[in-house]
Amino acid sequence: MNIAVVGLGALGIAFATFLKKAGNTVYGITKPEYLNRFPGGTVHVKGIWGNHSARLDGIYPSPADIKEKIRLVILTVKSYDTEKALTQIRPIVSEKTLIMIAQNGYGNYEKAVEMYGKKRVILARVIFGSKVVNGNTAEITVSADDVRIGDPSGKINREDVIEVVETINSSGIPASYSPDVYQILWDKILYNCALNPLGALLDATYGQLAENPETKKIMDNIITEIFQVTEKNNIKLRWESPQAYIEHFYGRLIPPTAKHYPSMYYDLKSGKKTEIDALNGAVVMLGKRAGVPTPVNETITRLIKFREKQFQ
Repeated sequence: MNIAVVGLGALGIAFATFLKKAGNTVYGITKPEYLNRFPGGTVHVKGIWGNHSARLDGIYPSPADIKEKIRLVILTVKSYDTEKALTQIRPIVSEKTLIMIAQNGYGNYEKAVEMYGKKRVILARVIFGSKVVNGNTAEITVSADDVRIGDPSGKINREDVIEVVETINSSGIPASYSPDVYQILWDKILYNCALNPLGALLDATYGQLAENPETKKIMDNIITEIFQVTEKNNIKLRWESPQAYIEHFYGRLIPPTAKHYPSMYYDLKSGKKTEIDALNGAVVMLGKRAGVPTPVNETITRLIKFREKQFQ
């Protein structure tokens, strides 16, 4: 399969390395200032999935540099770069091209559908953890579940979606087909909204946040507000009540990742912009749209934005 991975950060490097090593034609797209991180077009993976290396078929600053017909575009850029990336890929998107949104938060899939239509866009919920080491290496630190891939709209041929799933799964990245992927993505949004900003602001691991009664109360309120907002916006979750999710959150989700820090923590430490607008900020936006107050999510969002401005 001819594949373009747009965004060679921790997630993009992982996808590109495994897919190329499995025999696919893989191109990487990265910002011009990052090109020198990839001497010889090589990318690497290390960590819990073993050590792997691959030489990509090209690493470019623009998708327009790719001359091959592309079957699959995997979008792994940060959510604040989504609109720009979707505009840039237009030269390589043909009638047979599928765009897979593999990013955190709310709004990325929606933007892609707005620009390219429901028949071109599939959604992936990614829940393996990775970080960039030495510029061109992704270190896989944890994997909580398969990459879940599906078509929320039901407009794309099921066989085409499964072809993508099988291509990724056979490369060594655990993946499975999930028609309810949109609800599964919201499970991750709940998880990230509760943990990421607090972990980043307080220099705390997931386990430390869950053990402390003060932060636990804040996380419970974040989750409760999200349930109120999604209900008013007719967004269906997989959980009947915030209490049911909260029980699952502390009992099943936190323990395997208790020692981990959120990616937002590393973003702030590096002086980078975070994805808060696609997480708690998106909850605030959806709340305003539906007339639902979200004071805890709004406060968290403002605190993260304060920290971001300290580095500007």
